[in-house]
Amino acid sequence: MEESFVKHLKNVLFIDIETVSQVPDFELLDERLQKLWLKKASFLHNDDELPNADFYLKKAAIYAEFGKIICIGIGGIIFDDENKPSLRVKMISGDNEVDVLQEFKKIIEKHKAGSNLMLCAHNGKEFDFAYICRRMLVNGIGLPRVLQFAGKKPWEINHLDTLDLWKFGDYKHYTGLDLLAAIFNIPSSKTDISGDQVNAVYYIENDKAKIERYCAADVVVLTQLYMKMNNCALIEEENIEVRL
Repeated sequence: MEESFVKHLKNVLFIDIETVSQVPDFELLDERLQKLWLKKASFLHNDDELPNADFYLKKAAIYAEFGKIICIGIGGIIFDDENKPSLRVKMISGDNEVDVLQEFKKIIEKHKAGSNLMLCAHNGKEFDFAYICRRMLVNGIGLPRVLQFAGKKPWEINHLDTLDLWKFGDYKHYTGLDLLAAIFNIPSSKTDISGDQVNAVYYIENDKAKIERYCAADVVVLTQLYMKMNNCALIEEENIEVRL
């Protein structure tokens, strides 16, 4: 691995977020927001013709206006004296979104990379980065430098997106992380649950540990994918540590 790429990786944090609907039941949603959700839902595909309450639970988590963040996974690569990489994954989770976001902000603001810090996510430009920014603003939390877009040119924004990298300028379709993991022969993160089941696991099963494991696995897959996209070997499994 070239020294310049080693230096680059030391400045990158790999992230993934898990989101759920604001409330576990549509009827618990503020009346004003209920009306606004119904208006938004009228423009969304409801092929199964689900009732309003069920459709809310299926789709609301995707939208920062109607969802919230319950878990953020953060991965960082460290190197030994021989530049052999190890991955450390830390999970931030909880029922209080403000606490989750403030802890995330604290970690990235204290990172030794300083203004050179870069964040990497899969479909991050369309989802993770934007979602975090929106929920921070809703909760009255100032955006950290690495998430500030205003007045910046595209090349001045320190964000990496593995989906964007895979497109190579082709914007015809979306390619999921699991598909890319499969073609690069990276073990899948979709073992216990999939993304569309997070709402039910959180509100019905009340199994936050399962969500944390799923989020952490996505961070590992994301990191490994980025390594492969840069023509590097996968990080060995024994050198991956997840702190739940």
